Amino acid sequence: MHPTYSVAKAKKSDRLTLLGRSEAKLPASPTKARLETFPNPARRNYWIHFETDDFTSLCPVTGQADFARIDIDYVPDRSCVESKSLKFYLASYRNERAFNEAVTNRILDDFVHACSPREAMVTAQFSARGGIALTVRAQYPDKNSKKAGRNGR
Repeated sequence: MHPTYSVAKAKKSDRLTLLGRSEAKLPASPTKARLETFPNPARRNYWIHFETDDFTSLCPVTGQADFARIDIDYVPDRSCVESKSLKFYLASYRNERAFNEAVTNRILDDFVHACSPREAMVTAQFSARGGIALTVRAQYPDKNSKKAGRNGR
C-alpha cells in the first residue's frame, strides 16, 4: 500500500513577478535583480539542484569575459527559489566586474538572504584562462567559521 500525498496547488502569488511574463527584461546588475521565492511544499529535508553553463561575468582588471558553469545545491527551509528569477539574477552578472571568488560568494550570500535555506552550496567552474581553470565552492552554513580562525588555525 502506498501512502497518499496531497498535491499543493499553486496559487497566484504577488511575490512572483517574472513567472509567466514574457515581457520581463533582464536586470542591469545583480543589485537590480531580485531572487523570488515561493513556499516550500514539503516538510522533509530534500535537496534542490540548479545548474547553468551560461554564466558570464567580467574580469575586474582586463574587462574580458569570464565564462562559468554554476551549480547551486540547497536544502530549503520555508521558501524555495523560483527558477526564472534565478535565471534573470545570474544573467545580471554579464556586465559585472568582479573576481571569480567574489562572484561565487556573492551569489551564495544573495541566495541565502533570499530563501534562508537549511544548507546551500554554490560551485562555480570558470573556464580556463591562461591554461588554468578555476573552481570556487562556497557553502552555508560555513562549517569552518567556528572551528578555525581567519588563517585556518
